[in-house]
Amino acid sequence: MKIVVQVKLLPTPEVASALECTLRACNDAANWLSGEAHERGEISRKALQGFAYRNLKDRGLSAQPALHVLRKVADAYTTLRANIRAGNLGKKGSKRRTRAESKPISFREDAAQPYDDRCLSWQVDEQSVSIWTTAGRMRGVRFVCSEQARKLLAEHRKGESDLVHRDGMWFLIATCEVPEAEPIEPVDFLGVDLGIVNIATTSDGKIHAGRTLNRYRKRQLALRAKLQKKGTKSAKRVLKRQRRKELRKATEANHIISKRIVTEAERTGRGIGMEDLAGIRQRVRLRKPQRVALHSWAFAQLGQFVKYKARRAGVPVLFVDPAYTSRMCAECGYTDKLNRVSQGRFACRSCGFVDHADRNASRNIRARAWELRRRGAESHAPAPAEGAGRRRPPSSQLGSTSKPGPLGPGS
Repeated sequence: MKIVVQVKLLPTPEVASALECTLRACNDAANWLSGEAHERGEISRKALQGFAYRNLKDRGLSAQPALHVLRKVADAYTTLRANIRAGNLGKKGSKRRTRAESKPISFREDAAQPYDDRCLSWQVDEQSVSIWTTAGRMRGVRFVCSEQARKLLAEHRKGESDLVHRDGMWFLIATCEVPEAEPIEPVDFLGVDLGIVNIATTSDGKIHAGRTLNRYRKRQLALRAKLQKKGTKSAKRVLKRQRRKELRKATEANHIISKRIVTEAERTGRGIGMEDLAGIRQRVRLRKPQRVALHSWAFAQLGQFVKYKARRAGVPVLFVDPAYTSRMCAECGYTDKLNRVSQGRFACRSCGFVDHADRNASRNIRARAWELRRRGAESHAPAPAEGAGRRRPPSSQLGSTSKPGPLGPGS
């Protein structure tokens, strides 16, 4: 399977200036090419290379970087068309879809740029890289990472790496192809109930509370409101510096929780059963003060982390229908809205069974996952087909205005 590893570069001022000029040159070229592709209606890599390769070379790009710019633009338009076909940008004639189709895709001047082994070489033992720039080859550029990341790079790095400039820092995001463990035949399932107050509760009774994270989010929300109201230059600088802190905090919490869940399932020879919460934000109707908590809930990220960690460990994962799991008694099966006495307490009105509400729900999830497995359901975290895997998004999604967003470490 493919995962990504992020390392932080420590360039000298001269090297940092060269990297900045390189990203600017590559993205200026990408914006020019995007405009030409939109005007001509030609977005395939072959068509773009036919009319633009020489022009890209004249802009100061070497052969491989020019080809990467071609692929970046082609991938961005492929992603846009896929979103249009899937209806993600609305129906034909809608404002959002019309706006996306009426103008060329643009790239930030510091958008990520992909590198292959011809223009980027790794010296993992010395923790340095040699990287192509428009000012020439920069050798001995130092990087720092964890020992686990260094080991992954040394043993499993394969394919392209992305150069990313974020918040004044430089990063390389490398692809590693990691072997998967043989899938196990589970003796049972570990049910996992997801929530906002308690991020995850297992059928063993282990509660991963969200109190600390929720309090942090509340403080961050108040701080943002205060700074936005102030509106000074210094307040805007603080806002810019703070903008990704909450995301990193939530991501760290989800990594820790998912690792503990998968480790426990692997240790006991069980699979993992989780709720399929896709579309919950569209289904649920809440008061305005509650919407912030709902839309900050990173349940999808936690599910993805559990899936890829489970694949590495050979642990099967099944996503089950969450309907009425919080109202159904795990002992007798009686379902009633009144069974849920409060946020944290469950008391069955039929048999009198009393338990923590989230633990009762996780036991129902475990039972549904086991029943699905008994009926022959395949794991939702299977071994990938040949040539597939956990791929990074195209580099265009690391900098184009159509799909922005940095990637996190694949630990």
